[in-house]
Amino acid sequence: MLNYLPRLRCISFLYSFPKLSNNIKQIHAQLITNGLKSPTFLAKLIEHYCGSPDQHIANDAHLVFQYFDKPDLFLFNTLIRCVQPRDSILIFQNEFSRGLMFFDNYTYNFVLGACARFPSASTLWVGRQLHALIVKHGVESNILVPTTKIYFYASNKDIISARRVFDEMLERSHVTWNAMISGYSSLKEVNMKYALNALSLFNDMLVDVSGIKPTDTTIVSVLSAVSQMGMLETGACIHGFAEKTVCTPEDDVFIGTGLVDMYSKCGCLDSALSVFWRMNEKNVLTWTAMTTGLAIHGKGKQALEVLYKMGAYGVKPNEATFTSFLSACCHGGLVEEGLQLFHEMKRKFGVTPQIQHYGCMVDLLGRAGNLKEAYDFIMRMPINPDAVIWRSLLGACKIHGDVVMGEKVGKFLIHLEEQSYAELAPKSEDYVALSNVYALAEKWDEVETVRKKMKAKSILNKAGSSAVQTVSMAVL
Repeated sequence: MLNYLPRLRCISFLYSFPKLSNNIKQIHAQLITNGLKSPTFLAKLIEHYCGSPDQHIANDAHLVFQYFDKPDLFLFNTLIRCVQPRDSILIFQNEFSRGLMFFDNYTYNFVLGACARFPSASTLWVGRQLHALIVKHGVESNILVPTTKIYFYASNKDIISARRVFDEMLERSHVTWNAMISGYSSLKEVNMKYALNALSLFNDMLVDVSGIKPTDTTIVSVLSAVSQMGMLETGACIHGFAEKTVCTPEDDVFIGTGLVDMYSKCGCLDSALSVFWRMNEKNVLTWTAMTTGLAIHGKGKQALEVLYKMGAYGVKPNEATFTSFLSACCHGGLVEEGLQLFHEMKRKFGVTPQIQHYGCMVDLLGRAGNLKEAYDFIMRMPINPDAVIWRSLLGACKIHGDVVMGEKVGKFLIHLEEQSYAELAPKSEDYVALSNVYALAEKWDEVETVRKKMKAKSILNKAGSSAVQTVSMAVL
């Protein structure tokens, strides 16, 4: 049908339909046949190619360029903007090595964005080279490029470089502030000081002479930082600030979800439930945050009630939601309910169990004292158990005083860790856990043997620490 369309009809097809995956090549042929080489048309064609769910069709987006004697920068920028992040980086590297094109600030912005969405050690190296090119060619006068650099460095966990770029900027937008604050708050597993930095930077934003106001994205990032630190008073202040200056949490699903998460992790479950049930819209993240909060507080039965209410709201649980539900069963001692839910995941909800779900089941059985069942469950797993699962069983052996199984699991875990960290310094946790199992059974010779082994391998026991919030720590 498309082979016989009038000359301009193929153009209307480009703009009339959101997806043309079935006929995109015919449209492309019509544009070539009719001599329609306008970059605007071809850019739209690239968007259709890249938006196709068929990867073979999406990979043909580069065909748009082969009819140009001289590379077109606008079309090149469109391509690296639309393709997958890894492909965007490779396409840029290939074109850069050819040396036939002079790039602009949009080019660097799109490639840096791709590096941010595909974080890795190699990507960090590429991004740093891009940073050097940006400085060399002087294309960072646009506020968007340094903002994207902040986003790139933060996504690749180089928060020091991100802050350096932020401090060097003479002009900042709310997107710039949000990129830096969310960069700090996203480093949850690294150090709590970054959460405090996020709160401090938010305070700087409020008093900055530019007068830039926080947005919903700012509030969500700051609430994440508060939840990491457990600062309930500060979280309540931000809640009030958001209601007065941004919007009511009941009308914003993201702020509402952030408040549910914050109140839950700060120990105020009643406030979390109050916000949750007042929200006009709830997505799967909202339900997951609420079930996680119930799990933290040992409210297993309430969490399961939430699961059955999700269906009435038309929300389908995902992998993270089931992790929260199974965790709630663990903390609530609901063994039968947890086993039933685990077996219903695939059959009833279409969610394939992952390693974290198997870990929850081992924890559930171990806490209940069913150590033999937990061990057999691990042996029947269709995927290889990781150190976390074995560590969970070892902890259960210590709690219930099963020295025989604890010794077997502990030795296996140490062997597994020594293989995993052959080139790194071994961790102390597993040695200490095995030592504690022996100590519980008053096998002091074995305790001494484990401790001597740690000393011989220069394995140091990591010291614990505690934090106390005082009035002087309040940020707001």
